[in-house]
Amino acid sequence: MSLDRRALIRTGAAGAAAGPFAGLVTMPAEAGRGRPPRSVELVPVRDLRDGTVRLHLPRGFRYRSFHDTEGPVVLTDGTALPGRHDGMGAFRGPRGTTVLVRNHEVNNPQPAFGPGDPYDEMAGGGTTTVQVDRRGGVLGSFTSLNGTMMNCSGGQMPWGSWITCEETVNGPDVEADFTGTSNVPLTQPHGYVFEVPVSHQPGSGQSSRRPIRSAGRFAHEAVSFDPRRGHLYLTEDDFGFASGFYRYRPPAHPMEVGELRDGGRLQMLKVKGVDNAHLEAHQEQGATYDVEWVDIDEPDATYDYTPGEPAPTGQSTALTHVASQGWARGAAYFSRLEGQVHDRGTVYFTSTQGGGAAMPGTEGPSGYGNGSGQVWAYDTRRQQLRCVFQSPGPMVLDLPDNITTSKQGTLVVCEDSSGDNYLRGLTQRGRIWDIALNRLRSSGGDERFGDEFAGSTFSHDGRTLYVNIQSSRGMTFAIWGPWGRIGV
Repeated sequence: MSLDRRALIRTGAAGAAAGPFAGLVTMPAEAGRGRPPRSVELVPVRDLRDGTVRLHLPRGFRYRSFHDTEGPVVLTDGTALPGRHDGMGAFRGPRGTTVLVRNHEVNNPQPAFGPGDPYDEMAGGGTTTVQVDRRGGVLGSFTSLNGTMMNCSGGQMPWGSWITCEETVNGPDVEADFTGTSNVPLTQPHGYVFEVPVSHQPGSGQSSRRPIRSAGRFAHEAVSFDPRRGHLYLTEDDFGFASGFYRYRPPAHPMEVGELRDGGRLQMLKVKGVDNAHLEAHQEQGATYDVEWVDIDEPDATYDYTPGEPAPTGQSTALTHVASQGWARGAAYFSRLEGQVHDRGTVYFTSTQGGGAAMPGTEGPSGYGNGSGQVWAYDTRRQQLRCVFQSPGPMVLDLPDNITTSKQGTLVVCEDSSGDNYLRGLTQRGRIWDIALNRLRSSGGDERFGDEFAGSTFSHDGRTLYVNIQSSRGMTFAIWGPWGRIGV
């Protein structure tokens, strides 16, 4: 999410009742499927890159940062690396290495970065692919998708692809977004998901740059995939409006055809027997809902415009085009759905400002939602939705964003706060504790504690956690240590 919009968020706990979660700042009784110690103290740890303290971690943990864009970074293929490192996936590479596909959430019209044929020559977002060793040593890197906008998060696909998501509906056919910057220079509509094949070789690891239009044009955030049924699940972070949770049913099972194909059916979650359920509102721990899915008849809309002139279609119209179809059929309201991950038949996803008093209607100009955040679990077999965790206030969990799981099933949640930002561990039963704390400073000594964590993802063997700092001066960390000892 952009820093401009984050500045609008109400980070206080107004409207969020403590309820059953009061006091959940101590270690859990269990984590994932293991049993952690009674407490985990975070201590300053020096970065192996240059000896600077950038993170506080549990004792016994080490890390190395790389691709720090506080200064210029040039990739192997000559790409001048953009900042705003965001969502990221980790895939098995050759000879014990890891291949990372990393988003860059760059907004506003500007020339596309990197070589190749961009989707839109005047859009500065996209993905870069990086091959690293277990200790964060970079072996090679290149542009794998360019010409997209606000690539926020995405999802790892088991057939060997990363699906990246545009968190915007900008285009030459839509008026300026929240920044007020004109969209006239853009050459293509945005607001789609794109597939990026995974390879450490630049020629093989290139996106076709073709959007999956049937998966909708809206403010996409993240995706996950259910290999059993072949469905793609999608979150929406529609900052000023109610957001939806979606399911895309492709025309062919991706595990059989080796790719995500266009031309499928987009659907939106509805609570059975309840029209427009306010799931952004306060929930009891473990609240469970039977759900169904309503069809979106027109997932992809483009609008008339005159090239070279501001478009007549407003941002609000374009942002809510898809969701309003679901709302008309009773789809549920959520607050700012962001990260998600599929783990053993369950999709976990975060609601960044969920958990407070119910919102009136579908609009919230300063951010839809009054809480400090929720984590939800959707059982793909039973078609049941459960509230795993609801934060009683920012001291416990402050605006959860990207999320991943360890090999033993513990959730690792990134915070997107304007204050201190943590990585938190969370059990599937709703117990929470601290894993890491951002203690970045600029080269001039200014605090960067408010720079958010993003893109948490484990290497295929579970030994190394890779995570980004999402800011204009972004960077990536490789973190390793005795994960089992701290319940991760």
